[in-house]
Amino acid sequence: MYLLINIFGVLVFLGIAFLFSKKKKEINWRSVGTLIVINFVLAWFLTQFPIGREIVQAAASGFTWLADVAYIGIAFALPSWVHVQNMDFVTSALLPILLVVPMFDILTYIGVLPWIIKWIGRGLSFVSGQPKFESFFAVEMMFLGNTEALAVSSLQLSRMRVERDLTLAMMSMSCITASIVGAYTKMMPGEYILTAIPLNIINAFIVTNILNPVKVVPEEDTIAKIGASADNVRREREPFFSFLGNSILGAGKLILIIAANVIAFVALAALIDKILMLVDPWLTLSHILGVIMFPFAWLMGLPMTEAFQFAQYMGTKLVMNEFVVMIGVGPIMDTFSPHFQAILTVFVTSFANFSTLGMIIGAFKGLVSDEKNETVAKNVGYLLLSGVLVSFLSAGIVGLFVW
Repeated sequence: MYLLINIFGVLVFLGIAFLFSKKKKEINWRSVGTLIVINFVLAWFLTQFPIGREIVQAAASGFTWLADVAYIGIAFALPSWVHVQNMDFVTSALLPILLVVPMFDILTYIGVLPWIIKWIGRGLSFVSGQPKFESFFAVEMMFLGNTEALAVSSLQLSRMRVERDLTLAMMSMSCITASIVGAYTKMMPGEYILTAIPLNIINAFIVTNILNPVKVVPEEDTIAKIGASADNVRREREPFFSFLGNSILGAGKLILIIAANVIAFVALAALIDKILMLVDPWLTLSHILGVIMFPFAWLMGLPMTEAFQFAQYMGTKLVMNEFVVMIGVGPIMDTFSPHFQAILTVFVTSFANFSTLGMIIGAFKGLVSDEKNETVAKNVGYLLLSGVLVSFLSAGIVGLFVW
C-alpha cells in the first residue's frame, strides 16, 4: 500500500510542475521522459545493486577520510576541540571544510576539475538531449555550488536569452557544493547523500523543462569559455600560493556563514515558538510547518504518524536550512525506518530554502542586465517551486527502492 502511495506521490509532484508550467504546449516530453527513466534507473542502481551501493559507500567513505585527515590540522591548533568524547557541530562538520574547499580549488587551478566538468557535461547533454551549456552548468553546480557556478558563467549569462537565464536560476535552487558534502556525511547517512547529488541534477532538468520549457536552436547551443568574464578582459593567472591563501580565507568565511546562519535560525525559531506558545502550548513553528507539509510527506509513502514528523523536518529545512535539520536528527537517525532515513536524507541534501533565493537573485544582479535581473526577481515563486519539487522528486524516487 505504501509503495503505491509513493508511486502516486511521484506522479503528483510531476503533475504540480505541469500545472504551473509557463508553456504547457512547448514541453519536450521526449526529453522529460528520457530523464525520468534515467533517474529511475540511477536510483535503482545506486540503492539496489551491490556495485552501486559500493560506489556510493566508497565515495561517502572518501569524504569521511578527508574529514579525518582534516582533524589532524584541527587537533594541532585546537587539541581541546578534537580530543574529546563527542565533538561539537563546528568541529566535526564545519572545520574540515578548511581542507576540502582548498582541495577542490587546487583541482580547479591545475585544470582537473574543469576537465571533469566538461566531459561529464558533454555526456549529460548527449544522453539527455539538453542544451550544452545547461548541461555544463548542472555539473558545475555539483562541484562548485550555485553562486560560484553563476559567477564563472557571467559571459554566458549575458549572452543568453532571459528565458534560459531563468532556467539556470531555477536549477540553482537544487544543488549543493561538493566541498560541503563531507560536513553532510558526518551527520546523515553518506550513501544517500551521494545518491541524492546526481538525482538532483537530473530532476532539476526535469522540473525546469516542465515549468519553463525553452526551445534552443542549434545556433544558440554554444558555450562561451567557462570562467571567462563578461568584459572579455584577459587576466593573468594568479600565483599559486596567493590563490591558495585566498581559497583558505574563503573556506573560513564559509564556515562563519554556515555557523552564523544555524545559530540565527535556531534562535529565531525558538523565539517564534515562545511567542506562539503564549497562545497555545501546542502551537509551535515545527507543528505549523508539519501541518502545511503533511500531504506531501504522506505522498512519500509514510504511515500517518511518521508522515507528520517527516513533514516538520521538511518545513524546517525549507524555511531555515538543511543544517538545522541535520543537527536535530543526526543523533536519532538509527531510530527511523530505512525508508524514512533514505527519503529524509535525500530531501535535505540541497540548498532549496528561502535564504538561497536571496543569494541567487543577488548573484544575478551583479552578473546580468537590470532587465534580465528584474525578470528573474519577478519569478521568485518559480525558483522556490523548482527547488521544492526537485527535493520532492529525488526523495520520492529513492523512496521507491528503499524500505
